[in-house]
Amino acid sequence: MVSLIVGLILAGTFALLYLHDRRRLLNGFVMAAASLFLLLGAADVLSDVWPWTAYLWLALVLLAPLAVMVLGGYLVANGITMWRLEGRSLGNLLSLVAGVAIFVLPALAVVLVWTQNAVALGIAVLLFFLSSYAGGVFVVFLAYAVAYARMRPRITPAAVVVLGSRIIHGRVPPLLKARLDTALELYLATEPRPLVIPSGGQGGDESVSEGQAMAAYLLEQGLPEQDLIVEPQAENTRENLRFARDLQLEAGRLGPLVAVTNDYHVLRSALLTRRLGFEADVVGARTARYYRPSAFLREFVAVLAEHKVLNAVACLPFLAISLLLVVYSLQYGA
Repeated sequence: MVSLIVGLILAGTFALLYLHDRRRLLNGFVMAAASLFLLLGAADVLSDVWPWTAYLWLALVLLAPLAVMVLGGYLVANGITMWRLEGRSLGNLLSLVAGVAIFVLPALAVVLVWTQNAVALGIAVLLFFLSSYAGGVFVVFLAYAVAYARMRPRITPAAVVVLGSRIIHGRVPPLLKARLDTALELYLATEPRPLVIPSGGQGGDESVSEGQAMAAYLLEQGLPEQDLIVEPQAENTRENLRFARDLQLEAGRLGPLVAVTNDYHVLRSALLTRRLGFEADVVGARTARYYRPSAFLREFVAVLAEHKVLNAVACLPFLAISLLLVVYSLQYGA
């Protein structure tokens, strides 16, 4: 019953945080904690009413390692698919790397412990802590990213910014086309009509800027030229948002904006709008299923890098415990 009460308190806290500003990763941690305590509370209540349900929860716990192995196999298979369809860049191979790590790290930890060496034991413990931390934070990130991508905008935008991505032979590929089609739907559903800003610079292997290629597609689809401004300089998501916001204000279209990207990219884009300090929301277009695992992992790595100091501080206790274990083993071991 205590778990259920704590879960309800956390659920209420999440609701308040969400209403205040849903563009915070803290919301995801509170949401995950609320879900966990509500699940534990429900398990306690059901076990009191129907004692046999306790065996179901035990079975789920025992099957967890098998589920992790299945996940590892799926990620490896997905990584091979990404390799075949999207190329061999590190970003495209993240699901393969993660899948291999799921199998390799436990085996490595067993080998390190088997050596009965104090330093090796400390490394094994550190690997366990860091892997658990990364896995836990990723689950929270993924859960809130998926939830956020399903949320509808709460604002009426004065501008719609389409975040750029790689173009092929001067034309928009399916991934970018999905963003543009979503932006057009939002444009047509908004009164008064917002300003549309396709944003993206020109890469070394691109014949025109991403912004120009997207603008050409939008004009082909019937978007009025007076509601279109091209942003052709941005090299990353932060610049997409900042440069597009500047163009919006220069055009006199005062008010909030909505950024359009793909579903896997929604949460990180929303976090950036909050850090840039302007009122905005983000919506996501659908992405091919095979592309999502590596894309979500890439977004997760980017979020970790953007909060590297915070994550380093969070990992310091793990390092301290591992070092203390090494010192204790050396002093009081065999």
